[in-house]
Amino acid sequence: MGVSALSRINDLSAEAAEAELMSCCASPTWARAVAAARPYPDVAAVTAAGAAALARLPWSQVTLALGAHPKIGARPLGDRRDAAWSRREQAGVDRDDERTLAALTEANRAYEERFGYVLLIFATGKSGVELLDIARARLGNDEATEQQVVRAELGKIVALRLEKLLGVGEAVTR
Repeated sequence: MGVSALSRINDLSAEAAEAELMSCCASPTWARAVAAARPYPDVAAVTAAGAAALARLPWSQVTLALGAHPKIGARPLGDRRDAAWSRREQAGVDRDDERTLAALTEANRAYEERFGYVLLIFATGKSGVELLDIARARLGNDEATEQQVVRAELGKIVALRLEKLLGVGEAVTR
């Protein structure tokens, strides 16, 4: 499955490949860099190129990418690929736990007030309570530390989404 999805990405026009890659990271600079390095021999080469491109992004492009992510605890709407992935990534949040959802809303507000951008956490496999604990702990970070944490979290999300895009571990979904 991964080979055919990889072949498809390799065979797309640069513009079409960039559009596909934007569902993994909403930075046009990142998508352009990853698309420009095609063709890729395997999924590992794509994820390595994605990580390298992410490491080179200026902070303005990182914050642009952050803007495409829903708030922690929020239920992304729509049928776009990235919205569906976000719903699965935050599946551990109990939608019936009103107390935790309210606390996550407050943590998001406090974080955005402190740092000026959306709180990004690699949420896959984490419960709402775990996400809340992480959010509260990160409020104590200074700006430089938090930017490093954000890049690391974004890197984990981008790698996971690249694998999804390339059909590793699950079907490719729109």
